Amino acid sequence: MERLEKRMEVKDLTKTFFNKKGYFTAIEDVSLDVYDGEFLVILGPGRCGKTVLLNILSGLDEQTGGTVIYNGKEWKGINPEIGMVFQKLALMPFKTVIENVELALKFRSMEKQKRREISRYYIDLVGLKGFEDYYPKQLSGGMQQRVGIARAYAADPKLLIMDEPFGKLDAQTRYQMQEDLLKIWEKEKRTIIFVTNNIEEACYLGDRIILLSDCPAKVKAVYPIEMPRPRDMVSKEFLDLRTVISDNTDLSI
Repeated sequence: MERLEKRMEVKDLTKTFFNKKGYFTAIEDVSLDVYDGEFLVILGPGRCGKTVLLNILSGLDEQTGGTVIYNGKEWKGINPEIGMVFQKLALMPFKTVIENVELALKFRSMEKQKRREISRYYIDLVGLKGFEDYYPKQLSGGMQQRVGIARAYAADPKLLIMDEPFGKLDAQTRYQMQEDLLKIWEKEKRTIIFVTNNIEEACYLGDRIILLSDCPAKVKAVYPIEMPRPRDMVSKEFLDLRTVISDNTDLSI
């Protein structure tokens, strides 16, 4: 992909926790760059420290060592230009789809008609037009995840972090969500950091894959992907890439 300006630089990031058993390092000396408009995938085994890394990048937690540079400036704390989509969605069960999507806009005291207009646009974009007045319990898991994506986009992030958002979906729904997410990304051109422990998903979605080791997480390798989209998961090029990554991963295949 064409290299654009760096949206974020992560330099020697380390996070160590202390508990009754002593010190525990979750991530160690992690360095990576994130470029404007890029679909960056971070791939690593379960419980390797991926979520700890994301919490630091999003400002929900603070590192023990290292720096996070955003748009050329060192940054700590919550960044209003960074949005999050979690695996476990925090949808308000007593609010409708459109009320959930417009939450961030409402907190900004945006006038109701304007925030409804923005929310309806993103609800339509994620394929939920006609479900505006439904409640989360009336939706499937995939549909709820679409609400979470619409809510994140409606807040107008410049960088969107997605923490294994499709991990709990069945295989067919997961594949459809991957397809739909790429369509949204190609239309909106937001920078995305997408975390997964699924190699096929990483190869299918990413412009680049950053492979993390088992805990404490370190960067094992970086894989630029030149395959055009849409990608064929049974093509020789795709299977060769999967094999290369599989041979270097700490994931249980």
